[in-house]
Amino acid sequence: MKLNGSQILIECLKEQGVDTVFGYPGGAILNVYDELYKHPEIRHYLTSHEQGACHAADGYARATGRTGVCFATSGPGATNLVTGIATAYMDSVPVVAITCNVGTSLLGKDSFQEIDIAGITIPITKYNVIVKDINMLADTIRKAFRIAKSGRPGPVLVDLTKNVTAETTEYTPVSPEEILPKTDEIIEEDLMKAAALINEAKKPVIFVGGGAVISGCSGELKKLADIMQAPVCDTLMGKGAFDGGDERYLGMLGMHGTKAANLSVSRCDLLLAVGCRFSDRVIGNPKQFAKGAKIVQIDVDPAEVNKNIKVDVCVIGDCNEVLKRLNPLLAEKDRIDWLMLCEETGRRYPLHYDEDRLTGPFIMQEIYRLTDGDARIVTEVGQHQMWAAQYFRYKEPRQLFTSGGLGTMGYGLGASLGVKTAWPGKTVVNVAGDGCFRMNMNELATASRYNIPVIQVVMNNSVLGMVHQWQELFYGGRYSQTILKDKVDYCKLAEALGCKAFRVKTREEFAPAFEKALSLGGPVLLDCVLAENDNVYPMVPAGHAISEAFDQDDLGGKRTSGARTKKKDEI
Repeated sequence: MKLNGSQILIECLKEQGVDTVFGYPGGAILNVYDELYKHPEIRHYLTSHEQGACHAADGYARATGRTGVCFATSGPGATNLVTGIATAYMDSVPVVAITCNVGTSLLGKDSFQEIDIAGITIPITKYNVIVKDINMLADTIRKAFRIAKSGRPGPVLVDLTKNVTAETTEYTPVSPEEILPKTDEIIEEDLMKAAALINEAKKPVIFVGGGAVISGCSGELKKLADIMQAPVCDTLMGKGAFDGGDERYLGMLGMHGTKAANLSVSRCDLLLAVGCRFSDRVIGNPKQFAKGAKIVQIDVDPAEVNKNIKVDVCVIGDCNEVLKRLNPLLAEKDRIDWLMLCEETGRRYPLHYDEDRLTGPFIMQEIYRLTDGDARIVTEVGQHQMWAAQYFRYKEPRQLFTSGGLGTMGYGLGASLGVKTAWPGKTVVNVAGDGCFRMNMNELATASRYNIPVIQVVMNNSVLGMVHQWQELFYGGRYSQTILKDKVDYCKLAEALGCKAFRVKTREEFAPAFEKALSLGGPVLLDCVLAENDNVYPMVPAGHAISEAFDQDDLGGKRTSGARTKKKDEI
């Protein structure tokens, strides 16, 4: 049958099982939106900004494991997607961004709202293309979805010229290609080498990253930890792949990881990394990282092997498929003494905070308690993000949604809308600092327009918290442009955008306010007023070994976050 380009696009989306799109219309993409109007089976959420649309598609993809979809028009509409696309790229999230450009005859002439969005996004996509030929459209859309989801997932951009959206050609429906886990590069010899090192180890640690979440290997990870009798730590992106309430769980590794995790990895004789890319925020000084250990890396992407850390053995392939083959090769060992040493380290160096006033850690623990640990937590980037990682025990994968690789301030609220539309039956909480919240607070209008019941928690300390903390510790307390004390009233702002809002100033006020937010069935903002000098601990200074993690006690103060500081060269 003959269809025009806009019809073909919508039919291809339906082929791929797409039921939700986030976007913002404009002149170049009007033909597509006109066709979308005729297909109520595809829900479209009009966001307040194209960046919010891309983050929402990202959140939807992370929540479901399916490919998220966003629409934008040409020129500034397309460029507004760039930060969202880069965020998805850094965290391996499958997103297909559909943009429309000026007509083919107008390309290269600096036409109104013309931009080479395909050229701009080359470094931050797995694949991108501008479609100028209607006959190539259907196959290109199918290819985009296949590439976005296969192997190591990531974003793809397809740019359509406006004439292609109107021209007609023959269209034949095609069933989507099944995307299977990547197993073709799993080599038996590598598995045997990895198993030999693991079986020889006396002090092993399992290190879990975002690839473990993506591959869905939680069940095999549990088996692995049982067989090895080994402690487990994770990255920010690996949260929930291994149950954070398990007695063998050491916490997060790295710059703001627990001392138990950092010291145990520094002492271990084998580190088994599952779906990790050894980010600089995790390893600290690479020359000092796990320097007494053999390192075995399991990853789907060979480009990540020996990139940041030299490993002894690597096994390339989907993490779940690799562990299915590796686990039967492992011998059960009694490593109780090592486990007890790691657990003792955790007891000796617990996370702690000032319990006399409202703090970020207290808020995260209360959210955990009030939701029975079942909430889906979305975050912005900064101190609040680290508190969310440290103090909420993630029991399962796809429970924490955060910008780990790019560190995108402004990610959370848009992403939370995507997460909530994917999982309407789950409590979704976006945790933000006041600095981050300012970057995407316009998406409260989207939440209220569709009555999406996300709970927006603003940890309002009137500073750019993480940068302020660095200035305190390493820049002599020179707080250059990090003070946000002004006349902005976040509760009035939320109410003006159609949401309910409550201000929380004390520990006693938080639970009633949060419970009220849970009961209202619509978007709610909680403005939680915190002290500006609450810092995130433990901390590893940039470039230092992770074994040098320090906390407020090491800085000479009592167990509060308002401890005095040392100069950088004294730490």
